[in-house]
Amino acid sequence: MGAIEEIYADIDADVPETKFRKAVEQKVDQMEGLADEETAAMIVAHEIADGEVDTVSDIEPAMDEVKFLAKVLAIGDPRTFERDDGEGRVINVEAADETGTVRLAFWDEQAAAVERGELETGQVLRIRGRPKDGYNGLEVSVSDAEPDDTVEIDVSRGDEATIEALTLGQSDVVLQGRVLDTEGVRTFDRDDGSQGQVANLTLGDETGRVRATLWDERAPRAEELAAGATVEVVDGYVRERDGEIELHVGDRGRIEEVSATVEYEPETTPIETVELDQTADIAGVVRSADPVTTFERDDGSEGQVRNIRLQDDTGDIRVALWGEKADLDIAPGDELLVADAEIQDGFRDDLEASAGWRSTVTVLEDTSTTAGETGGTDAGPTGQSGSTDDAVSNGGETGLDAFADGESPESAETGGTHTEFTGTVVQTGEPVVLDDGTETMPVETDARLRLGEEVTVRGRVDGERLDADEVL
Repeated sequence: MGAIEEIYADIDADVPETKFRKAVEQKVDQMEGLADEETAAMIVAHEIADGEVDTVSDIEPAMDEVKFLAKVLAIGDPRTFERDDGEGRVINVEAADETGTVRLAFWDEQAAAVERGELETGQVLRIRGRPKDGYNGLEVSVSDAEPDDTVEIDVSRGDEATIEALTLGQSDVVLQGRVLDTEGVRTFDRDDGSQGQVANLTLGDETGRVRATLWDERAPRAEELAAGATVEVVDGYVRERDGEIELHVGDRGRIEEVSATVEYEPETTPIETVELDQTADIAGVVRSADPVTTFERDDGSEGQVRNIRLQDDTGDIRVALWGEKADLDIAPGDELLVADAEIQDGFRDDLEASAGWRSTVTVLEDTSTTAGETGGTDAGPTGQSGSTDDAVSNGGETGLDAFADGESPESAETGGTHTEFTGTVVQTGEPVVLDDGTETMPVETDARLRLGEEVTVRGRVDGERLDADEVL
């Protein structure tokens, strides 16, 4: 046995001899005659021993270079970016073995080869590259990757998680949830000059809810999914934003609609008990809905807001829907869940609920929601609802059922329909007439109002006039 064969035999790594000899030849050429074959073989053997890992879970971001086996699970879309020397190209590939998953980055010529179909899902690769701790978890920038048909790797997914059990830094998350709210795709510029995409949706299960962030090619899925759909997230990872955990879906992950049934039963706060500066979940029937109002921000961009009045069996509150939430198809009589609403000072010192980017607004299809004295409201979107055993008390209807036909418990006893109207005073005296731009409303009130003043009145409509109990 020659010296090179002896050195190869001592290598404690799964490397084919042909590949080892080729590496030795390359090392001899690289050292330009400063090392013979035996010396080059010893150097290559040392490099192999330093970088070879048994499993994906053994890879550490601090390693200079690693060599390992992994099976291709998913191939991402190509992305281009500008460099000082021209245009660059990268394709991210999800790979795994029995111990974990890793994202592989194929650059430039290698990315072009992947685009040509030279890489397929299901292939086992011998990979050499530089590891790092990326935002999506462990990443390896690939220097070399060759298929190996002689090795089989059995990759199995982990157990499904629940929203309540998600923890910061967790990766490889598999979770099923019900879509509660969706937002449109937004674009942004990266530091390298490329453009990215991001979109958000809110998921709920029987243990809670979580905001999900979809990146780049996964972002358009948010616009394809409707509230009430059940989805499965595969290979998500958990990050923190403003003190709250979020579930992210990047190049490695995916989100697909599934036929499973996932229940979501939030516990809401009675409107009467909400407090200033509280973040609360409230539910009720929409009593009124104003038109969308646009405005200009300090930075010159345009924003929009829509005010609605939400009522449960304990009280009512104005809710400001900001941004895309202002465009939701909401009308009087709809049953609504507003989660993570910020309770703020409103008009004339009344409390107001603000539904911004962190809030979730869901139209409920079932009207059996109640908000009893215990402070709990069991409601589920798209037909998933809680118990209605407490919906009848004191000999009559309570909760949202009592308001579903446009009447409050008070108006059911006294006659007339209880409502709210916001408009500009176009006539003073008897009666006062308000105009909201689409219709006018005669109002019976003793309040002194001025022409051109915008006010909100609440009371019972008897015939064509509103008998105002409150003028705001």
